[in-house]
Amino acid sequence: MKILLTVALVLFILSGCNQRHPASTPGFIIANGQMPGLVKDKDGSLQMVYGTGDTILYAFSSNDGKSFSASSIIAVLPGLAASHMRGPQIAASGSGIIVTASNKAGNIFSFHKDAQGKWSSPLKVNDADTVAKEGLMALSANDDNAFAVWLDLRDNNKNKIYGARSADGGRTWMKNILVYASPDTTVCECCKPSVLVNGPSVYVMFRNWLHGNRDMYLVQSNDGGNSFGQAQKLGKGHWNLNGCPMDGGGITLNDEGKIETVWRREGKIYSSIPGMEEREIGEGKGCTIESVNNKNVYAWIENGDIVFTDTRGQKTILGKGTQPVLKALNDSQVICVWENEKQIHASILKI
Repeated sequence: MKILLTVALVLFILSGCNQRHPASTPGFIIANGQMPGLVKDKDGSLQMVYGTGDTILYAFSSNDGKSFSASSIIAVLPGLAASHMRGPQIAASGSGIIVTASNKAGNIFSFHKDAQGKWSSPLKVNDADTVAKEGLMALSANDDNAFAVWLDLRDNNKNKIYGARSADGGRTWMKNILVYASPDTTVCECCKPSVLVNGPSVYVMFRNWLHGNRDMYLVQSNDGGNSFGQAQKLGKGHWNLNGCPMDGGGITLNDEGKIETVWRREGKIYSSIPGMEEREIGEGKGCTIESVNNKNVYAWIENGDIVFTDTRGQKTILGKGTQPVLKALNDSQVICVWENEKQIHASILKI
C-alpha cells in the first residue's frame, strides 16, 4: 500500500509538469516543486533540478528558457532535503549532467546523466557516514573537473567546510578533503556554501563564525581542489551576531576571469570583489548574482518579493517567492527561477 501511495504521489506531481509554458508574460510556472537549481550545459541548453517530497526531479529547456520539458524523475531519495536552502544541486560537466542531493540522515548522493539521457545509480559523495546533517551543499563543474562542498561534522561534531573532487565528470568521487575549519570551533551552521570551478581553480565561499562575527570568506584551490590556500574575508565590515542568518550569498566569474560575490550583512545586500571594499546594492536577503558582458545582475528577496536588478541598477519586482537563481541566456537576457508556494516560477529578463 505504501508503494502504491508513493507512485500515486509522483504521478500527481508529474501531472502538473506535463505542459510547456510560454514566456510571453513576465512570469510563468515551470513545475510543482521546491528548491530549483539551474545550469547551462556545453550546448547552451538549460538544465534544472528540484525536489518535492522525497523525489528528485529534472527538466530542461533547449530554447533559452521560453519553455521547459515535462519533468522526469531522477530518483526517489528517502528523507530528501529540499527546503530552506537545502535542495538538489546541479552542474554541467564535459560528459553530462551531475546532480547531488542530501538526505536527513546526513549523506550526500550524486547522479550522472550521460549523453543518452540515462541517469546513474546513486553514488555516495561523503566518505564518512552521516556527517552532512545540515544538508547545506553546493556543486560546480568545468569540463570533467567537478567539485562538491558541504557543511561537515566529522571528527569533533562541529561544522567545517569539506569537499570532494571528481576528475571524470561526476562518475566517481575522490577522497574527501578539509577545505576550511574555523579556529573558533565552527563555521556558520545554517548558511549554504558556494563553489565555482574554472579550469584548475576552485573557489569556495562560505559564512564563517570567527570572533563572534558571521562574515563571508573565500578560499581558493589552484590544483583542481586537491588543496586549498588561506581563507580571505570578503568586505571590510563585520556582522557581530549570536545566531545564524541562514543566508549564503552567491558567486560568479566575470569576463576577465575575476571572482565577484554577493551576500547579506544584517539587512543589506553587498557586492564585492575579493580584496576590495564591498558595495551596497540593496536591502533584503537570499541574494544571487550572474555576470553578463562583464557586468553583474542580481536578484534577492525583499519584503517577500523577488527583486531583480539589471546592469543599470534598475529594480524589477518579479513576484512573491524565495530562492532566486539567475542564469545568463545570451548577451542581452537572463532567466530568473524561484520558488513560491511549492511551485517553480520563471521570468526572462533584459539586462
